[in-house]
Amino acid sequence: MPDKSDQKKILVIHGPNLNMLGKREPDIYGHESLAEIDARLKKDGGKLGLDVETFQSNYEGALVDTLQQAAGVFHGIVINPAAYTHTSVAIRDALAMLDIPVVEIHLSNIYRREPFRHTSMIADIVAARIAGFGAYGYTLALQGLVGMLQPDAL
Repeated sequence: MPDKSDQKKILVIHGPNLNMLGKREPDIYGHESLAEIDARLKKDGGKLGLDVETFQSNYEGALVDTLQQAAGVFHGIVINPAAYTHTSVAIRDALAMLDIPVVEIHLSNIYRREPFRHTSMIADIVAARIAGFGAYGYTLALQGLVGMLQPDAL
């Protein structure tokens, strides 16, 4: 395993209500808790040569603050803005200020759901989008970031 100082730092951001994973509509969002997802992401990240940090908030301002503080610290971001996907210009603006790859993720296939969920305020500014793979989508996002940041690593 590479020295942690050599690893690319990745920030995974979870938006509102994702702290209720495993309890909230498990038929849509799965049975895995956020703590379980975060633990797996850190483990998977280590195998991929990534240092993964996670953050969750139900508050838009906390998500924006975290994104603003990511500049110069992280090499890439995985973000599930959850409900803010469809409404937050503030999160979009914070992401647009960053000069690092960002992967947007959704646990469910948002295009098989209510029409209001089909619109993403950040779709045109992120490097990639992943939807419909459940919690495994986060791992796919990490693998995608490795391909963007270290193309020879895969």
